[in-house]
Amino acid sequence: MVVTLKTTLPSDEELTVPEVNLSSSALRAGAFHLGKACEFQNNEFMLCRQELNDPRKCIEEGKAVTNCALNFFRQVKASCAEEFMQYANCIDKSSGKQQFSLCRTTQGVFDKCMKDKMGLDREDYGYFCRARIHHSNRPAPPPKEKVVYGDATPKLPDDFERKPAKYGSRFHWLE
Repeated sequence: MVVTLKTTLPSDEELTVPEVNLSSSALRAGAFHLGKACEFQNNEFMLCRQELNDPRKCIEEGKAVTNCALNFFRQVKASCAEEFMQYANCIDKSSGKQQFSLCRTTQGVFDKCMKDKMGLDREDYGYFCRARIHHSNRPAPPPKEKVVYGDATPKLPDDFERKPAKYGSRFHWLE
């Protein structure tokens, strides 16, 4: 995006939100449950970014994602803090690559606590890759108008005789 004199940038007050101040191992430990708990807000933000193609217009949706994450981790701290910290500590110290596979026992304890106290199941690994329809309250952006060039080459009429290729099709495997 090119910044010109006509470009308006949001003020610092608009961009200032409380941050999720957690380590990467803590974020990885809560990632699956966080993704499920904040799925609507995240999908709304990503839809806004994709449709409008301008991050300045999606600031409120981004704030909603951050606020949801903060509330989620506050709830985890209130209900499953010990299990969460054991799991995050295991991810942090078990390997240099923060692998999940080495911490399955502490993961099971944390998942059980999340299911019992917060009602959140751990989704399977491919859950967030599946295609789903997101129902948004935002109005859809207007469709882009097709550009019509005055000097464009006219297309052939529909009843024009189309002869087969002289040496056959290059897509011979499709025939």
